[in-house]
Amino acid sequence: MSEKIRVIQYGLGPIGSGVACHVVERTGLELVGGVDIDPAKVGHDVGDVIGLGRDLGFPVTKTLGEILDRTGADVVIHTTRSYFDLFKDQILEILAAGLDVVSTSEELSFPWSDHAGEAQEIDAAARAAGKTVLGTGVNPGFLMDALPLFLTAICQQVERIEVTRIMNASLRRGPFQAKIGSGMTVEAFEAKMAEGRMGHVGLPESIGMLFDTLGHTLVDYQSAVEPVVAERLVETDFFQVQPGQVRGLKQVARAYDEAGEFVTLTFIAALDSAEDGDTIKIIGKPSLEVKLQGTNGDLATVAIAVNAVRRVHEAAPGLVTMRDLPIVTYG
Repeated sequence: MSEKIRVIQYGLGPIGSGVACHVVERTGLELVGGVDIDPAKVGHDVGDVIGLGRDLGFPVTKTLGEILDRTGADVVIHTTRSYFDLFKDQILEILAAGLDVVSTSEELSFPWSDHAGEAQEIDAAARAAGKTVLGTGVNPGFLMDALPLFLTAICQQVERIEVTRIMNASLRRGPFQAKIGSGMTVEAFEAKMAEGRMGHVGLPESIGMLFDTLGHTLVDYQSAVEPVVAERLVETDFFQVQPGQVRGLKQVARAYDEAGEFVTLTFIAALDSAEDGDTIKIIGKPSLEVKLQGTNGDLATVAIAVNAVRRVHEAAPGLVTMRDLPIVTYG
């Protein structure tokens, strides 16, 4: 094993804290700092803030620079916001500091379709710094894009791709339960969805990666979202949902090439869901159907971000996606 890679965790919410704990557990990685703007966390020992059960000997800082004044680092794992206008400056700041980036920001997972200008800016900054940036996660970043692409390696022909992800959101963290509308009225849910800042982020990015990699031209994209409504009282550690209120959502994205519908992605996340699992169908020669159980989104997101660190640190400079790296594995 080569020298340890020094990691800074940027963002110490539930996912960031999970990432930081996992970095501490992993051979070959060393956690050297944690960044968060929450006044309740700044100044406290990182080990205490992330729930490690022991102190690590350095505090949460409000800025990246405060950590770098104290110690060197190699890679930043970035787990803050989903949307480019909210995270782009953070990525540029990290690159300016001369560090590689693994980010769970969904719109960064394949930004070339919908955010080409921002992608070009980050790519140029990464190349100028001689560093690498990756946007990843369980979804987008794996289940609805990278994994189906890997499966097409054993196909002679691909006619259609369908991926369905169904989650029992009662098992997920509080912010995720909030993001799917838990406890809202149907009217409030629909109003919030119309604002464009609620629900699952990443279906356009997954479709972009699939179409671009397989050489198809996107001629039409359709997306629909509907609430999943509680028929009885539903309670979790974070929400109490009355009958008639929203307990989750169903999002369907359909993408068409010149021949018709080529990709269909269905995302269902609801509290108290009886179903929980992922199904990938590739219609072609041969046709494939792969079912997965146990892909807990929080655990899987932590794992893939940490597992990607060494691949990113060893990659050529620039903005890359999961299709561009050697296959990310545990270890």
